[in-house]
Amino acid sequence: MIETETLPDEELGAQATEWRRRALQGDLHARGIAHQLEAELRRRAGALPPDYDTLDLRPLEHRQGQRPWWKPW
Repeated sequence: MIETETLPDEELGAQATEWRRRALQGDLHARGIAHQLEAELRRRAGALPPDYDTLDLRPLEHRQGQRPWWKPW
């Protein structure tokens, strides 16, 4: 596991984001590490709002609402 107490806040946040991204891409071992880093961030700063823009890995076209192909009358 990563030694989280010695990392500065900025580095801890960057690593938490990177490990969470890896976990979302299917890396089985990244989930536990991401959780450990995020728990340390919460311990230091309190509850942080989730950054949904960095967690959503879908293409931009899929993230935006699409209109139905049919027209309601």
